[in-house]
Amino acid sequence: MDLAPVIEGFGVVLEPANLLHCLLGVVIGMLVGVLPGLGPAATIAILLPLTFDVEPVTAIIMLAGIFYGAQYGGTITSVLLRLPGEASSVVTVFDGHALARQGRAGTALGIAAIGSFVGGTASIVALSVLAPLIAGFALDFGPPEYTALALLGILLVATVSNGGRVKAVVAACAGLLLATVGRDAFTGSERFTFDLLPLSDGLDFVPIAMGLFGLGEILHNLEQRQRGAPAAARVANAWPSRGDLRRSAGAIGRGSVLGFVLGVLPGGGATLSSLAAYAVEKRRSKNPERFGQGAVEGVAAPETANNAAATSSFIPLLTLGIPANATMAMIFGALLVQGVTPGPQLVDEDPDLFWGVVNSMYLGNVLLLIMSIPLVGLFVKILRVRPAVLAPITVLITLLGVYTVRNSAFDIALVIVFGALGYLMKKYGFEPGPLVLAFVLGSLLETSLRRSLLLFEGDPTGFLTRPISGTLLILLAVVALFPLAQRLVRARSR
Repeated sequence: MDLAPVIEGFGVVLEPANLLHCLLGVVIGMLVGVLPGLGPAATIAILLPLTFDVEPVTAIIMLAGIFYGAQYGGTITSVLLRLPGEASSVVTVFDGHALARQGRAGTALGIAAIGSFVGGTASIVALSVLAPLIAGFALDFGPPEYTALALLGILLVATVSNGGRVKAVVAACAGLLLATVGRDAFTGSERFTFDLLPLSDGLDFVPIAMGLFGLGEILHNLEQRQRGAPAAARVANAWPSRGDLRRSAGAIGRGSVLGFVLGVLPGGGATLSSLAAYAVEKRRSKNPERFGQGAVEGVAAPETANNAAATSSFIPLLTLGIPANATMAMIFGALLVQGVTPGPQLVDEDPDLFWGVVNSMYLGNVLLLIMSIPLVGLFVKILRVRPAVLAPITVLITLLGVYTVRNSAFDIALVIVFGALGYLMKKYGFEPGPLVLAFVLGSLLETSLRRSLLLFEGDPTGFLTRPISGTLLILLAVVALFPLAQRLVRARSR
């Protein structure tokens, strides 16, 4: 591997503007993680317009910092208040808050900070080595391969969604349908525009994202908010003992590997990684009854895994142009708005952006480690601000932000419509993530599919004659049929 672009990437990161935005991103990310229910996807959607006037590499460095910074921010409320600020921190509640009740909140936060740093750093090293190799391999991709990859990505996201498989598939189908709105790129005919001129160019990503994840989340959280604030545990002894570090070492190592692997898979992400890491440690333990009672491994493993996954999910985004989860879809949209197309050519065509973003994560993880404990008290105070105060400010920022993109009142109407849709989806158990991912991948899927059929003269079996697309379609069939096979096995065993 040529090290010159990697070294130049560090030079990009150390530019004052990029350093400032990296710091800003991780601080905002920690704050977002602390506020239960908001999440990095919603925050990136709300802040997207603020990135339009800065350089692409600067914008993506900040948005990336928000993503992996939020993973640790969610730990703070999980440990101190038994409120997971992030979905990926739900598992941390079990042992983190148990440690806090024992007067060891500082130990839980300290081990989480160390695990987050190790997992994130290990994942960045693997990302630096593997991403260029994957990008080189992906240069062999043509329309058939992208068709199969887009289908596989949508299906994987749908099958592992927290809202249930059927509901996730329905949401993904809705996203694919929304992607067809506008003028047909091949024939020029208009589809689902209802004679509205603003729809002739299709639905824009920003109002959909800001509506579903921004306004929709705010409305849902206001309905679900709890009355009164729970008392926060005191923070002391922030540095774990040697015994704690020794017991956590294996969990941190396994969490790093597991998080990296699951983060690369579409639909895997930080939440699934933290759940899997916790399950592995509990199964391996000689005393599984300790878990849930204050086992430090129960904090170290999921916190390591979710940070490793947050970093490795950049691999399919930057090298294949495939967002692995909802937050990556937000960053994918930010790149497109900036005129940057993620994919196999990005490493060679824009090495400053690619390596600048990757190398900024080293610095971001160091900043998180340094700031994690001193800022705990500040974040706990922010938790006490009433939602009735925060919600209107956030809505105002959302509406102003979407208007500044194209100076269009129609976009504000779209945000309101998709905000109401996002609220109803959350209320009835439909996750908006599959919809947004399917919308992002929909145009790629349609264009690649139609070009492939032209290439194969209308013969769909042509996909199976190419090694990569054929392998991906076989994998697609396995993923689709696996739940059915599980049900048949269970039915026979009864």
